[in-house]
Amino acid sequence: MFTIRPADAADADGVAAFAARTFRDTFGQDNSVEDMSAYLASAYGADKQTVELSSPDVLTLLAEEGGATIAFAMVRRNGPMPACVTEPDPVELWRFYVDRPWHGRGVAPVLMDAAIDAARALGGRSIWLGVWERNARAIAFYRKHAFVDVGSHDFMVGSDRQTDRVLVYHLMP
Repeated sequence: MFTIRPADAADADGVAAFAARTFRDTFGQDNSVEDMSAYLASAYGADKQTVELSSPDVLTLLAEEGGATIAFAMVRRNGPMPACVTEPDPVELWRFYVDRPWHGRGVAPVLMDAAIDAARALGGRSIWLGVWERNARAIAFYRKHAFVDVGSHDFMVGSDRQTDRVLVYHLMP
């Protein structure tokens, strides 16, 4: 059985390694080696994760089983936001990764509920996310959880400009 706990700066190395590995596993075949390497280097170094995990504007949740990370979610307030997000007090579901062997095993819905609670804890009245337009599995998951498509924005993987769909969920008080 897995558990979910808040992460802190001491988890930076593990979060960085897990995030880079799951991102590469999910999107590596659709991106050049150069673009993937550039993105991973800019997004998931241990130093960068330490800063993110220490920020009062970021809450990170780790799903663990037997002491190993199997999924994680990061929510943040006050980050950059696309113009199509017009809801009040938005908080971003910045990252939401589940290790491939855990897909379909009930981790993602439980982690989503915890991420929504974390968004509320950051003062959010809405939660938004960007998801690659070609990630049909993720889009279906978010729609199943009542996220609504409100537009798009660019997402850079190295030098490759990609399009993310922007989805929003209105938090109930």
